[in-house]
Amino acid sequence: MIPKLFTDIEVYKLDDKEIISISVEKSSEIISTSNGITYRRLGKNTKPYYPSEYSSNKIEGFKGDYSAKIIEHSCEADIDFVEVENLKRKLQSRDKDSTLYNLDDLTFLKDLELIKIIEDEIKLTVAGVLFVGTEAAIIKYLPQAEILVLSYKEGKTEYYKRLDLKVPLVRAIDRIQQVFEDRNSIENIQVGLFKLEVQDYPINVFQEALLNAMTHRDYENTSSIIIKFYPTEIVMENPGSFPEGIDSNNIISHPSTPRNKLIAEIFQKLKYVQRSGQGVDIIFKDMLALGKSAPDYTLYNNAVKLILRSSLEDVEFLKFITKEEENLGEFTVQEICILKYIKENKTITLSKAAEVAQINKQSVTTVLNNLCQKKNILQREKRNSYMFTHRVYAEFDDQIEYIKDKDFDEIQAEAMIVDYLKKNDFITRSDVEILCGFSSTSSKRVLQKLRNQGQIELIGKGKASKYILK
Repeated sequence: MIPKLFTDIEVYKLDDKEIISISVEKSSEIISTSNGITYRRLGKNTKPYYPSEYSSNKIEGFKGDYSAKIIEHSCEADIDFVEVENLKRKLQSRDKDSTLYNLDDLTFLKDLELIKIIEDEIKLTVAGVLFVGTEAAIIKYLPQAEILVLSYKEGKTEYYKRLDLKVPLVRAIDRIQQVFEDRNSIENIQVGLFKLEVQDYPINVFQEALLNAMTHRDYENTSSIIIKFYPTEIVMENPGSFPEGIDSNNIISHPSTPRNKLIAEIFQKLKYVQRSGQGVDIIFKDMLALGKSAPDYTLYNNAVKLILRSSLEDVEFLKFITKEEENLGEFTVQEICILKYIKENKTITLSKAAEVAQINKQSVTTVLNNLCQKKNILQREKRNSYMFTHRVYAEFDDQIEYIKDKDFDEIQAEAMIVDYLKKNDFITRSDVEILCGFSSTSSKRVLQKLRNQGQIELIGKGKASKYILK
């Protein structure tokens, strides 16, 4: 290696075999082989690192964000100023308080870091070409920055419509959104006295998925973003693996690490996203809350595939979440994931809740306590697991499990009430609802049973009613 690096070599034994482990210290300089070849790591792949790339990167301050890299041979003629005006109009409509859209075109582009002025010459960054480059500039400098939109009919394996997009990103979003809206149907679901319009795919879910694809794709990869519209699902295939440290087991909760940081920041400044981040939590939360299946992420060596399915799988869960959010406010994505699991599996343990919510046990304990104590949705079992309260079971049309467990739970509730009164002077019916996770009707029934057994007595009337040990 030139320059030389210190290495630490250790030998390990595994199943009667010797394995050599070589640790190489991190260098602040560019390292080449003794033959003068330089490589760099891109995801799980190793690719040549050419001098033209890292020499210009030093001059322009490139620090690993490919979207911020300067396109050396670009110039002002590569800018589509019609698209610049389009971005300004979009920003003005999305953020009335912004002052960016009042700037002259070049200052506007400089503030967004879409261009750099080098020795009085205008140069575009990679993000600059992607957002405001002419179609000729995109084809010239970033021919791989293509989005294919394919539409399929029921039972057909060949697409019947194809849209090839090598245009600025915001213009591509508008075109793709149009295709999406033309295919996005609505189903009316009766919730109480009202009808709820449920779309095949929430608009914000599709937009988050599309923005994620544009932000996280590997723009050095020659493959295209491919969006496939099937009758009952949407498939997005994106070049580039997940950013380092992210996998399917932590994709909801992992801190945002956009592959193309500048692109992410521009989308945030243009108010296409509320925050610079993955948006995966939004995709999971909104799909599950609408009674649909969870988004399906598949990781390959050089690509990520996302499948969104339109079918309404659990109408009861949709109705339940809608009613609860009217009274309690919005659930977090972690709460939704836990509640969905319990709806399908009846109970959840602490360790399983941490796995489902993709957070540690300490954090998930806080989430579970909130669902128990503040929201009266879950109750804790003796075997360190959690299940729905009677009040929640009563919300579901299918009450088989509720009826089966009711007698056992009420026996537990009686013991809990008596134990509570041994430590406190009195208990109210609302206290029982919170303590046992019961509905008002169930609480009345258990308290009456204890009165009939002569274990407690009622004092006071109306709102002043209290129960004490007899």
